[in-house]
Amino acid sequence: MQGVQNVFRSLGLAMVGTMHPRMLWLSFRPFLIVSIFWGILIWLIWSPALDHLRIFLTTSIFTSWIQTVLSWVGLDEARAWIAPLFLVMLLIPLIAISLLVFIAFSTVPAIVNSVMRQGAYHGIEAVGGSGLIGSFFYTIWSALICLALIMLTLPVWWIPPLVAILPPLLWGWLTMRLMSYDVLAKHASSAERDLLLERYRWELLGMGVAAGMLGAVPTFFWATSALALVLFPFVSFVALWIYSIIFVFAALWFAHFLLSALKELRAEGLAKAPQIHHEVVDMEPVQHD
Repeated sequence: MQGVQNVFRSLGLAMVGTMHPRMLWLSFRPFLIVSIFWGILIWLIWSPALDHLRIFLTTSIFTSWIQTVLSWVGLDEARAWIAPLFLVMLLIPLIAISLLVFIAFSTVPAIVNSVMRQGAYHGIEAVGGSGLIGSFFYTIWSALICLALIMLTLPVWWIPPLVAILPPLLWGWLTMRLMSYDVLAKHASSAERDLLLERYRWELLGMGVAAGMLGAVPTFFWATSALALVLFPFVSFVALWIYSIIFVFAALWFAHFLLSALKELRAEGLAKAPQIHHEVVDMEPVQHD
């Protein structure tokens, strides 16, 4: 099956599968756990973090100009919400990445097992050598790289064209990297995984960016809505479940695509394998007169 055809086939299957009650539960479980964790953490650090951030924004040579510009354009009242806005902008990537990492590490295996029960994927042997520890370190390392890129590019997210480009690219790259690894971890060997990622790198990147664009919708709302700033603890929980559903949808999309590609790859290997013909030898004893 051609890569592009498989992308759209997998997309349709993922859209239907996301609405299954089991998938909705698999999206709610990580949302609930991550929400409780961040809810407690935000409650504990909100006031101290705001105090430290206000001091930094006022005294740092890198950010003190913001206060001057606001005063110069007559927006003195806006200075009151600069620190909360910066704090929210810092928390958004951390919350989203933690949810994606948690889903990739704990939920994707259950999604793959569910997809494997479908008849189209019967017969795919599990030969993967990536264990739980390897998956954990791969996930953490990928998340740290993405977080570093986010921190480096966060200042330019305020520029209108880039706010619609950078978040989808970053989420897309991380989604592609984590989903591809975890979907194939159990069923593909290292050589098969490397070959599939090389053969379909553009299709997988496109799928990741598409999922990233969906994931950027809550990010854009958080970053541009004053209501989201005022009601951040409540709005964040709603947006977090949206993130969770999007990530489960992405996991289904990658699972259908990569498992189908893996099955096709192994079929190609069998077709190219040399055929060994065996001659039948008559073993009847020779009769001597």
